[in-house]
Amino acid sequence: MKRLLMMGAGALLSMSLAFGSAADPLPPYQKVVGVSGNLSSMGSDTLSNLMTVWAESFKRYYPNINIEIQSAGSSTAPTALTEATTQFGPMSRPMRPREIEVFEREHGYKPMPIRVAIDALAVFVHQDNPLQGLNFYQLDAIFSRTLLCGANAPITQWADLGLEGLWEDRDIQLFGRNSVSGTYGFFKQKALCNGDFVARFNEQPGSASVVQSISTSLNSIGFSGIGYTTSAVKALPIAETGQDYVIANRENAVSGEYPLSRFLYIYVNKHPERPLSPLEREFVRYILSAQGQNLVSREGYVSLPASVIEQELSRLGI
Repeated sequence: MKRLLMMGAGALLSMSLAFGSAADPLPPYQKVVGVSGNLSSMGSDTLSNLMTVWAESFKRYYPNINIEIQSAGSSTAPTALTEATTQFGPMSRPMRPREIEVFEREHGYKPMPIRVAIDALAVFVHQDNPLQGLNFYQLDAIFSRTLLCGANAPITQWADLGLEGLWEDRDIQLFGRNSVSGTYGFFKQKALCNGDFVARFNEQPGSASVVQSISTSLNSIGFSGIGYTTSAVKALPIAETGQDYVIANRENAVSGEYPLSRFLYIYVNKHPERPLSPLEREFVRYILSAQGQNLVSREGYVSLPASVIEQELSRLGI
């Protein structure tokens, strides 16, 4: 039953992502007058690189502004927004009901989510690993101790996945993000049916650390955002069931066919009857412009379809 529910959620994700082509033309950003001040961002490590390049590029239009970016994990964003210690809360997952409730109790309205990019959460192995792909049952058997997705037994060696020769006696070494990360929560929900990770799972403080760890160990497997791919690792094609593997690329992420696709968000504290400040408005407008979305693609993520951007700008009154 849990797997059926998971497949239903995947179908809904496919529908939510299929808004059009990521290559649709977007309006270019145009500089405006009257923009100054300081911006702060606290949240997702997955979005750390994007927030940095967005900020650096945005400052070329407004050299006198200051932007501070901290990337300790998605779970730090709700608290920072609630306590008004940041203006932007990047998250690689939606806020949980409890996080929204705490914010609403403090401010009298809900935080505003803004979809800013699409990510394919990749399952990486060492570049020399001959494995052709994995499905959700196998991922659960590899990473979970609870086996809630229906696997009959844990998978602890590469031989359990059919690898032969030098790989037969190799134990599988596991890497991934830590529990404050939205990536951790998304993988736990989707691939482990909300089960628990095995004790030998190695939590890493950042996405780059996950990929670096995998690149230096032949025996390793782990998960991270596709934007952190390097030549030393390879992203495995993934299937929900069987061997109908789907490659983690732009087209499959936009369509939702890749089963570990997700939106990336920035949350803001926007009063429902008041506009964003000029600086906040322009930074968001830049992120959702042609220039901002070109940076999304350059950093290895998937730019938003024009129709999604139109929806986000309309909700924000921009």
